[in-house]
Amino acid sequence: MSSPRSDSTDKRPRRYGGLSADERRAARRERLLTAAFESFGTGGYAVSTIEGLCADAGVTARHFYEEFDSRESLLRTTADRIVERVNEAIRDAIAEPADTPVERIERAVRAFLEAVLLDPRNARILCVESVGVSPAMERRRREVIRGFAATVARAVWLVRPDIPEDDSRIETAAMLVVGGANEVVVEWLHREDRRGLDELARDFVSLFTAMIRGFET
Repeated sequence: MSSPRSDSTDKRPRRYGGLSADERRAARRERLLTAAFESFGTGGYAVSTIEGLCADAGVTARHFYEEFDSRESLLRTTADRIVERVNEAIRDAIAEPADTPVERIERAVRAFLEAVLLDPRNARILCVESVGVSPAMERRRREVIRGFAATVARAVWLVRPDIPEDDSRIETAAMLVVGGANEVVVEWLHREDRRGLDELARDFVSLFTAMIRGFET
């Protein structure tokens, strides 16, 4: 009769606290991203340190470098997460049925403002802390701006389907809207008497539709 196999021959991955190694690593990564969101979004990127982020996340420096090669790469991942949430909110708003194109744009604007401003840490990380960090970070920021501008361009055609897609004014208008929105968000962050989202959304939609309706064909 053969003897039972010893534990040393068991090839199953070991679990600690009910979690596999991959699950523990994913949990550490998530804690680092949570710590970064809080640190970058409140105290600021410039004053944050890897040591402090690790302490807040309850991980070691070795674990940090398993996930991110620098503090900047953690900032980029944190900012990219915010961008994805904002884009998802806008996509969902545009996809909902609407009686008029302007109504759809109103919902998209509101979705953008809520995704960015309801938690001011989102706005600070995207519009303040990600600026001027490095050439690589600036290139990524330009990609994000162009992505938002492409979304705005699609909104132009909702209101003015008569404008040819190769009309250079669409790109110019889209960049004006995105750049202006960025400055409105930064100003909102720095003010104590912050305007409400309803008022901001109303002004955004009014100015945007007035601008594109004024295009001559």
